[in-house]
Amino acid sequence: MTPIDIAPPEPRRPFRLTSGTAIVFYVALVRLLLYFKAGPHYGYFRDELYYLACGEHPAWGYVDQPPLIGWTAWLLEHTIGTSLWALRLLPALAGAGSILLSGLLARQFGGRRWAMFLAALATLMAPVLLGMSHLFTMNAFDLFFWTAIACLIVHIANTGRESLWLAVGALAGITILNKYAILFWLSGLLLGLCLTPLRRSLRQRWFWLGCALTAAISLPNFLWEWHYHFPFLELMRNVRESGRDIILSPPAYLLAQAQMLGFVAALLIPFALLFFFSKPGRPYRALGWAYLIFLAEMMFLHGKMYYLAPIYPMVFAAGAVWLERATQRRVWIWAKPALALGITAVAGVYAPTILPILSVPHFLAYEHALGIEQQKFENSEQGVLPQIFADMFGWDEMAQRVAAYYHTLSPEEQKKTAIFANNYGDAGAIDFFGPRYGLPKSIGGHQSYWLWGPRDYTGESLIVLGEEHESNMQADCASSTIVGNAETPLSRPDEWLPIYHCRGLKLNLQTDWSQLKRWH
Repeated sequence: MTPIDIAPPEPRRPFRLTSGTAIVFYVALVRLLLYFKAGPHYGYFRDELYYLACGEHPAWGYVDQPPLIGWTAWLLEHTIGTSLWALRLLPALAGAGSILLSGLLARQFGGRRWAMFLAALATLMAPVLLGMSHLFTMNAFDLFFWTAIACLIVHIANTGRESLWLAVGALAGITILNKYAILFWLSGLLLGLCLTPLRRSLRQRWFWLGCALTAAISLPNFLWEWHYHFPFLELMRNVRESGRDIILSPPAYLLAQAQMLGFVAALLIPFALLFFFSKPGRPYRALGWAYLIFLAEMMFLHGKMYYLAPIYPMVFAAGAVWLERATQRRVWIWAKPALALGITAVAGVYAPTILPILSVPHFLAYEHALGIEQQKFENSEQGVLPQIFADMFGWDEMAQRVAAYYHTLSPEEQKKTAIFANNYGDAGAIDFFGPRYGLPKSIGGHQSYWLWGPRDYTGESLIVLGEEHESNMQADCASSTIVGNAETPLSRPDEWLPIYHCRGLKLNLQTDWSQLKRWH
């Protein structure tokens, strides 16, 4: 295929049911239909429970993420609630929004209906994007925010409206409050601006005012990090030293990118680079440089493979435009529908391994029949279900087992008995499910739970979750009794740990709390 110059966009016509915008809307609607199919299935994901707990402690930051996810959880709690339907509605809407923006971005690049459709379809169907737009995590919102920023930058390139850098700055600041990974992409984007025609913006006050606005919006979080001696950096160092995350070589990292995009959709990546570094893509080349620099940064720093996911809706848009124009000759007319069918077919195969759309028995049969395994991001023991699904099971049962023992205690002992969880999943489960069983809120030393302190407890009586037998805190108890365990068939095996009652902890939680910090 020989690329040719990008033709100008089709003249605007009145809205029709077959227009490019309408087609993109239909694709986005499919994402919402998948929400109605998969939204309430299985159970709450480990991280979702933690973010709901963060929502009970609104702050300008948390140990392991910026504040926006906690604020959003607080908003849900005080509006539509925190059922699975409510919790996963915003991620689904953000996913649908990123699909719309990807299609519209293709039009801004000069694409027509096929390009808009391919961009939207790839953003819908890429397995990693499909999974991210299902769970209530920062990743779902990054997809929308990053693509919106790209749309604004392309609009600046097309129209010369430099004042839009204020909108870019505001959105970038909000995105920093969602997840710090955008800082790496912004660094690549800044270098890309210096290397491309958009460098003209560096001479305009609007660009620098936008930068100032980004700094102003994110400043309170920076001051929070400074106040607590940058806990996020300490956490990242501890994670790296622990060997928890899977480290990939550059070739393996690139292969993982193709796999998480479903291989066929990944073909749009080289097409996007051909577009950005061709004459028609020259006005937008800063985005091409930003992708390459961001990719290099993540490979060098051994970032998790899915950290690049938010950049792909804009990459798909560019790749779809190049493909549309390069296949205008009749001999290549089959390429566009072939690619669309390939993206859909691969995604259809992977979808049940990403979204909980099958019952567990049917999923296990499906996984066994096809031999498909989910990509692993951490060095954790695999159970019956892959990690992303296993982390949706066992939490309610754990709370019930704790409650069953807790209510055997006398009212006097209950008042002084704390529920101490050694990881944020266990703690979040007690905080969310516990009240319906008459349990108090938990305490713990893991991540932000350590910052929230021991409440009024001294350590005289503790029910401890998530700790290996005869280790750490248990060794400091005057007496300890195993009262249950957290084992459930579908949960993660590394959660199958004893629940024990510690009496007479040698440490005083009010004065020795600093010794219980566990950031990893």
